[in-house]
Amino acid sequence: MTAPRQMKLNAFIHATGHHVAAWRHPDAQADAGVNFEHYAQLAKTAEAAKFDALFLADTVAIRDGNIESASRTARYIVQFEPLTLLAGLAAVTERLGLIATASTTYNEPYHIARKFASLDHISEGRAGWNLVTSATEGEALNFSREKHLEHALRYERAREFAEVVTGLWDSYEDDAFPRDKAEGRFFDPDKLHVLNHAGKHFRVRGPLNTARSPQGRPVIVQAGSSEAGKQLAAETADVVFTAQQTLEEAQAFYADVKARAVAAGRSADAIKILPGVSPVVGRTRAEAQATFEKLQSLIHPVVGVSLLSSMIGGFDLSGYDLDGPVPDLPETNNGKSRQALLFGIAKRENLTIRGLYEWIAGARGHWTVVGSPEEIADQLQERFEQGGADGFNVMPPYLPGGLDDFVALVVPELRRRGLFRTEYEGRTLRENLGLPYPHHSAAGLAQAAE
Repeated sequence: MTAPRQMKLNAFIHATGHHVAAWRHPDAQADAGVNFEHYAQLAKTAEAAKFDALFLADTVAIRDGNIESASRTARYIVQFEPLTLLAGLAAVTERLGLIATASTTYNEPYHIARKFASLDHISEGRAGWNLVTSATEGEALNFSREKHLEHALRYERAREFAEVVTGLWDSYEDDAFPRDKAEGRFFDPDKLHVLNHAGKHFRVRGPLNTARSPQGRPVIVQAGSSEAGKQLAAETADVVFTAQQTLEEAQAFYADVKARAVAAGRSADAIKILPGVSPVVGRTRAEAQATFEKLQSLIHPVVGVSLLSSMIGGFDLSGYDLDGPVPDLPETNNGKSRQALLFGIAKRENLTIRGLYEWIAGARGHWTVVGSPEEIADQLQERFEQGGADGFNVMPPYLPGGLDDFVALVVPELRRRGLFRTEYEGRTLRENLGLPYPHHSAAGLAQAAE
């Protein structure tokens, strides 16, 4: 008998929460970005609730070039480097997956392969890499560039980058290390594979100086929703993070990426699609609405305008009338899919600049739901059962309260409906996500030769 399909849930954590004014909430941990105990408690809360993973976004620059705005927000100003933090969290958790963002634009494949393989060993098979192409001009300025790479070139580089990383992760076969003291044989040289990659963007000999990881390789996550992003995800990703507002949009994205994966020779079930959702939950709808309105009231206009400016491609809106229409602007070289999403919402809802920044303040274009546990569970269930998601990236609006409320109020309701686990299925992130074990490339070569 086939087990009923259940949704996957990640805790997507920004230090103080996802709402742009989260740090100002009376119950928020204002110094969260440099407070390890804060993160440790969040990880323990997520693991006790049987979440699949804790996910950390990252950027290698202060995103807001407007110092006045930057001084009024906590997002991306001071925070731990994510892999360093996750290595620490691995020591205080046992089953929770640990996913971090690392850019293919401002890293080298060997570094990324080694760091995530190391995290996978430290955590005994719980690591995941969120593969992104950097999206802000500020990052270019921190890496000896005057300008960001063009969108198409970033994705071309990212595809080759992923190829090199996965090749390095196959430097050794699973059983390459007998560590036989009596025979004096530490590893079997026949099970060592030197990559010798020579491509357009990278020349990497290898091998990686890390053994093959406990789950074969860390889970690969991809978050782009542009055409290039969807194709890269279909070819390389195990999990896709995405943002859609309506059920119809979610269904279309879900069907598109799954079809692309099949066309790339993969199973549709080998890729999990987890849209972001920012739930503002209360014991009643009125209580949830009051929490949401409290957060909205804390948005400083300078911060709101700066956030919107960065999210529509870095175009400065500070000189425009806040209560006037969103201006027509050219296509960005940065986050193309997010820019298109926001322009579409502004047009559909007839939003002013103020209205649009208030609309994105909670989750930056991700789906925001406000209501009682039953109302939120209803909406998640519909999207999950109607072909729009395999689960969700849960984005608490403020921390720790937003995660605590979701765990205490919504998770029991999902379990009552049979939609979420009561115990972990396995020990590794790959097992708990229901993803196939990636056999070493040498196994495929051997089968082809038979």
